[in-house]
Amino acid sequence: MRLMSEMDTEVKNDGDERRVYELGYLLVPTIAGEEVAGVAGGFKDLVHSLGGEFIGEDAPKMIDLAYSMLKVTSNVRNNFDTAYFGWVKFYMEPSKVLDMKKKLDFDANVVRFLILKTIKENTMASKRFVGRDSAYRKQAPKTEGAPEATPINKEEIDKEIEAMVAV
Repeated sequence: MRLMSEMDTEVKNDGDERRVYELGYLLVPTIAGEEVAGVAGGFKDLVHSLGGEFIGEDAPKMIDLAYSMLKVTSNVRNNFDTAYFGWVKFYMEPSKVLDMKKKLDFDANVVRFLILKTIKENTMASKRFVGRDSAYRKQAPKTEGAPEATPINKEEIDKEIEAMVAV
């Protein structure tokens, strides 16, 4: 007997079993900003070339890394403290995922990547504001009949300040 989550990740298509996968990736920060979308589009092309079906993606965004990551390209060691992070979700046969991994291992633009088996629904938690905000603070109840504040006279304040400083 399979769990419901396992059944959600499989799609029957003419006798073959496809599963839902998510590819999370970090791209080198040396890619020009205009070219990042093209490099990320290459992942969708890779999915289609291996017989997969694209579901969704998040455009790569520059992030600070928690620690420096090493990437060796053309026999040169490069350390990166920032990278473009993005993800792609897709259907694919499990036998083709290994081919995808091999192609990504040799991609010079990828610092690191991770392929996960997942479900089709969006599992990303929405961002919530955590902190103090005027909407969350309790407002002091207004009392009726309270005296209103009198306008400030700048000349009187200046005289009081001069008197304090002169002492």
